[in-house]
Formats: sequence, structure tokens, C-alpha cells
Amino acid sequence: MKKTQVLLWCLIVGFAQKSLQAQTVYDQIDKQTLALEAKVIEWRRDLHQNPELSNREFKTAEKVAAHLRSLGLEVRTGVAKTGVIGILRTGKPGPVVGLRADMDALPVVERVKIPFASKVKADYRGEDVGVMHACGHDTHVAMLMGAASILTGIKSQLAGTVVFIFQPAEEGPPPGETGGAKLMVEEGLLKDLKMNIVFGQHISSIIEVGNINIRPGGLMAAADRYVIKVKGKQTHGSQPWSGIDPVTVAAQIVLGLQTIVSRQMELTREAAVISVGKISGGVRNNIIPEEVELEGTIRTLDVDMQTDLHERIRRTATNIAEASGAVAEVEIFKHVPITFNNPELFTKMGPTLKRVCGEDNVIISRAVTGAEDFAFFANEVPSMFYFVGGMPKGQDPKTAPPHHTPDFYVDEAGMGLGVRLFCNLVVDYTTKLK
Repeated sequence: MKKTQVLLWCLIVGFAQKSLQAQTVYDQIDKQTLALEAKVIEWRRDLHQNPELSNREFKTAEKVAAHLRSLGLEVRTGVAKTGVIGILRTGKPGPVVGLRADMDALPVVERVKIPFASKVKADYRGEDVGVMHACGHDTHVAMLMGAASILTGIKSQLAGTVVFIFQPAEEGPPPGETGGAKLMVEEGLLKDLKMNIVFGQHISSIIEVGNINIRPGGLMAAADRYVIKVKGKQTHGSQPWSGIDPVTVAAQIVLGLQTIVSRQMELTREAAVISVGKISGGVRNNIIPEEVELEGTIRTLDVDMQTDLHERIRRTATNIAEASGAVAEVEIFKHVPITFNNPELFTKMGPTLKRVCGEDNVIISRAVTGAEDFAFFANEVPSMFYFVGGMPKGQDPKTAPPHHTPDFYVDEAGMGLGVRLFCNLVVDYTTKLK
């Protein structure tokens, strides 16, 4: 056999061995996911029955930390108040990959007829409220716990470092407190661990089990809050000409805000939303008040459009008020940035998603005008976020109860896919795409 033939044969054998090893890893993940399914469901049901509000995830954090310690991982607690970090170091050079799950529940009274329904009550802004995992964060925690178990078991076949991020307060910290992904970033989590990328996933009650929805670029909107104070001149309700009526000015501003999106924004570029959620002012039916306050939300999927929209809101409100002799003071507070899927990372990991889910089950979706504080991670390092199906097969999405409602329901059959996706993304990124 000639020397060139020998070299070619060695290359073929080496490639075959690598392919066989990769296939073995994928098979291991599938088998271990199946073996862990009952345990993942058990974890989820326990968390569902014992939900905790934002920045109050004390028992949840204890359960997560205990599990990570049982795997022999390096564990950090008290991160961003109640967050838990598990670190799997393979001992081999490679990237640092973060996997994130959020832990908090919502002030919602559960109405779903399941044996493990929440009966928990807690204090929320001074009120005694029901508490429910009405957004599926219990499934997120359970799926990441499962992924941590499997990835620890195949540690020898990985490279680099895997960081399991159990994040508190995704729904927003209580008034006067800080928290969530923003606080984790501010505390230096990503820089301290030199994280290269972060993957995140969210269960969805309106996506069929077995499917995932994803989109390169802006997947979920930036969420900003605005407050407009309209200041007029108080007078008797029977003599409006003697004052400056901030109520009618506020009404005109509400209408003016709606024409910004419908008549001034290039909506073929990206969607945008301006909503007024609260109007307050006045104390009596026959007194025209001195001041009326408007409060609402702004949703954008493009940074330049976000800046432009903010300026148009200021201009619209102040000019309408000035036309009536009133004054409008506009404050805009940036809360959550755009959840941005890095296009290059999306392209690299596309084959992994299709292999795990099946090509027809990876759906390139339209953008979502809801917001996700995973965006703070994506603002710092290349990241990818997707939705995992949790709706029973065959159900019409129009009949599926939406998130943040008392009837929110997740089919636990969809959780195995979330576990497999996390594991496969780590394997492919750390061993093939680093």
C-alpha cells in the first residue's frame, strides 16, 4: 500500500472513530434522558406545589443547590440574592458555556385541576395572594437539573466548562429591590467565569410538544415603561374655561400615542407597541384637577427603532399639551432590553436543533412582543434562546390557556426535549464548534 493510501486510510478511520464516538454520546444523552424522565417530572411537580415569588426563592434554591452538590459540582449560592450556580469543569481546554433556568413564580391563584396544584399564599406588595408557577419556570428548573445530571455523567466526553445558572426574579424583583439576570450581570457572573456563550429555553403552553420556536436576531421585545405627567390648571367643573383641563389633554395624548406606531413607524422592518395601562388624576366629579398621570409600556424589537420611538413619544406628548396651554413631563425607564439571538451562533447551532428535534419541528417564528430578562445575558455575550413546546399534541393553540393565567397548563411530555436540547447544544458547541 502506498504512503498516500495509508494516510488516506488513517484519515478515514479517524473520522469514523470520531463519528462513532459522537453517535455514542448522543445515544447516551437520549437513554439517560429517558431514564431520568420520571425524576425530572417529580422535581417539577414538587416545585409546582411549592412555588416562591421573585427574590423569595429560598426553598427552591436549597433544593437546587443540594442536587448540584450531590453531583459533585462546584456550587455557589446567594448569587443575585437567591440564585444558584453549578460549575462543571471538565479539566480540558475549551469554551465556557452557560445554561440558564429561571426559578420564580407569580402572584396568581391556580385553577388547574391537577393533584399537585399550588395552594401556597404569600405576601405580595402588602397583600396576601395566591402563588403559582403560571409561566413554567418550575419546568425550566427541573429540565436544567436533569441536564446537569446527564452532562456530569458524560464529563469525560466534554471540553471546557459548563455553568448551570439558576436565576431568581425573572418576573421582576419587588418594588425597591434589585434582582434577576440584570443583577447577576452587575455582580460580574459572566466576567468572573469568563463565559463565552449562554443558552436559554422557555416552555410554551401554545406550542405543541415536540416542536421548538426560534428566530435569529430579535426574538423578544425590549420592555420600557413610561410615565407622562400632564399639568394643567385646576378649576371648577362648571367653568372649564377658567382653568386648563389636563384630563382632556391626557385623552388627546392617548390617541396621539397610538398614531406613532400606526402612522410613523416603519412596521415592515419590525413590530412595535405603545400601550397605556394606567390613567390617574382627580378627586371629585365637579373639580377639574391640576394634574393627570399616564403610565404604560413600550415594546420594540430594534434598538434604533427603540430610540426613535422614545423621542416621538416625548415630542407627541409635549406638543399636544403645549397646544392646550398645559405642560407634559415625560419620563421613560428602560427595563429589559431586546432578547437577541446572535445570528452567527444561531447558524452554528441550527444543525444541532434540527438533529435533536427533527427538521420539520424547528419552526422559525415571528418575533414575540413579550419580554424576557435573559436579554441581559444576551447583551453581554453571544446567546441563543428558544421556546420548547408544552402544549398537548393535537390541541388548538387558540384554546390553550396562555401564560400568567390561573389556567396555565404544561404537558410534561415536552420536558424531555428541553433536557436533550441543553445536553446536545453543550456537546456540539464544546467539542465540535468551539
